[in-house]
Amino acid sequence: MTAANTQPETNRTEALLAAGWAALPASYRIPEVAPTLDEARAYCRRLAESHYENFHVASWFLPEALRPHLHSIYAYCRISDDLGDEVGSTEVALALLDLWGRELDACYAGVARHPVFVALAATIKACSIPKEPFADLLVAFRRDQTITRHASMDDLLAYCRYSANPVGRLVLYACGEVDEATREEKFRLSDATCSALQLANFWQDVRVDYAKGRIYLPADDLRRFGVTEETIASGKANDAFRALLEYEVKYARTLFAEGLPLIGKVRRDLALDLDLFSRGGLAILDAIERRNYDVLSARPALSKRVKLGLALRAVSSKLLPFLRLGTTEKRA
Repeated sequence: MTAANTQPETNRTEALLAAGWAALPASYRIPEVAPTLDEARAYCRRLAESHYENFHVASWFLPEALRPHLHSIYAYCRISDDLGDEVGSTEVALALLDLWGRELDACYAGVARHPVFVALAATIKACSIPKEPFADLLVAFRRDQTITRHASMDDLLAYCRYSANPVGRLVLYACGEVDEATREEKFRLSDATCSALQLANFWQDVRVDYAKGRIYLPADDLRRFGVTEETIASGKANDAFRALLEYEVKYARTLFAEGLPLIGKVRRDLALDLDLFSRGGLAILDAIERRNYDVLSARPALSKRVKLGLALRAVSSKLLPFLRLGTTEKRA
């Protein structure tokens, strides 16, 4: 293909990218000059702490030296998700995700300019993280642009293999929990937990996802319980829909139980973090049950009281060894 032939395609790609950046926060754009590592890490920290309230709690349990790594990983996941979900056009989203993938390649080549990748390069080097889990997430976000239905639970779990499971593996890498002897077992347990969290979010957001044109409830389960897309569109949960959701919630609980042993196989500070997020996912399932599996008329959400209870439980678990130590010292 000649340069003359490629020019129109180049112009179209540039137009798609321009439209995409215009729909997103200005801070997401790739700068002409790469920031310093300190500037890049500050960018990732601001993004993580402004978008994700649980970071304030979870970060209490991890050594301060690990926080920049988790901030950079979160920032990568956050922007990747927004590139795919917040621009209102499949074509634009795919163009942005392709550009983001090239920036990931540049990160591993040591020539990235975006602050996320500048910070991520330091994390990758310090924690020996391969490219695969980062690239897998982009596979999921690309699939979301064209695949809006899933035939079976196996198909949905195959999607979670790209959309959720890489996040858990990245956290294990960042926390120094990946070694040859235990890697496969930890990955298996982490995958179960992350898939369970993803399913809990899907069951919570059936109505929200349908508004985006997506249904994550497996098609064969819909047929088995006699639930149609018209039922979801109506916003009214009938008996068949409630039975379906009860079935899916029970399955998600089995995955949480399957992943639970990971808590006993990692460092205590990470174990507290994992416990907090697992209990948060289970609390979502509890909220769905309390609504008698009606996620169509309103989105089940965790109350401030429940969130506070989870946080206090985690904090008390963090402090308990020190409180016991203090008690022992006083008795001595």
